[in-house]
Amino acid sequence: MFENNDVLNRFSAQETPFYYYDLNLLRQTLHEAKVAADKRGFHVHYALKANFNSRILEIIQSMGFGADCVSGNEVQRSIDTGFAADKITFAGVGKSDKEIITALKHRIFAFNVESIQELEVINELAGKHGERANVSLRINPNVDANTHHYITTGLDENKFGVPNSELEKAAAVIKTCAHIDLVGLHFHVGSQITDLNVFKSLCVKVNEWKNWFEERGTYIRIINVGGGLGVDYNNPDGNPIADFEAYFDIFDKFLERNAQQEVHFELGRALVAQCGTLVSRVLYTKSGAKKNFLILDAGMTELMRPALYQAYHKIERIGDPVGEVVLNYDVVGPICESSDSFGKEVSLPVSKRGDLIAIRTAGAYGEVMASNYNLRNEIRYLYAD
Repeated sequence: MFENNDVLNRFSAQETPFYYYDLNLLRQTLHEAKVAADKRGFHVHYALKANFNSRILEIIQSMGFGADCVSGNEVQRSIDTGFAADKITFAGVGKSDKEIITALKHRIFAFNVESIQELEVINELAGKHGERANVSLRINPNVDANTHHYITTGLDENKFGVPNSELEKAAAVIKTCAHIDLVGLHFHVGSQITDLNVFKSLCVKVNEWKNWFEERGTYIRIINVGGGLGVDYNNPDGNPIADFEAYFDIFDKFLERNAQQEVHFELGRALVAQCGTLVSRVLYTKSGAKKNFLILDAGMTELMRPALYQAYHKIERIGDPVGEVVLNYDVVGPICESSDSFGKEVSLPVSKRGDLIAIRTAGAYGEVMASNYNLRNEIRYLYAD
């Protein structure tokens, strides 16, 4: 995609670093996800935590997706962007009273509740403000997502969800709460899941818990299975769009439900990751006895994932490399931390000061995790329609 001198010429005049968003690819990805979900009657909420860039949110909202939020500010941003309140869910293990009140006043679709105490707090606040709150209980299904342990959320050892040992009590507490309605169950096992068998295992657990509640007289209208579908970080050009057909087909086949029960998803990374690229410029090259370094003007302040959990992103030099000698480089940033590295022993054409570097698949958990540590500049953007 970036081995093209036309792209090089276009980017050369831009001040770096910046995020480049391919909005055509975003629309195509959203279209394929929507078609695959709609044909099965599934509902998709976009997870704002992946990317809340205004242009991206406007496009996602315009195509009929709901919103999955994990803070009061995300709820407000969704409302401000035009997402319908009855398509907004609010998850998160630590919702503050102020955030809960914000969501109550907007009369969002549902809170995904993660503890008995949270149930009681939402009930109390709803009563004080003359509102009723729909809630879905988040259950930890103890399914291994086979992904990095920092982005695994569905095991017994994780902080998320109502512990299985407390579900009987949670069901009893809900019956005593006058200002909340239990509308569903919520599950989420992790992120960047590429082994689709994980979702088969999730379906088995979801079926068990849904039946558990219904056997006790509690009808479940909403089955929210979260998200977690991964993308191809190694080959973004070969696989720019996740296989939504295969993903949704698993739930269609293995999730037990009747005609009145809705199935909801919370997808983030799979919708936006591939449309974003972090573009940076080589500030310096440095060679030592054991290493060749490319020192970029982008760092962990612009893209935290490699420093936070050793995430891989494909790194390319922008421009036609035909016939050029290749060297292995450690590609690093300017931040005063040894963890400020995008990749080690990365094979690239011999590069020099001023060359442009593309760090691919950065549309999810890139811009949103940026900081101004070291008093760095604000993020810049370039969009392609």
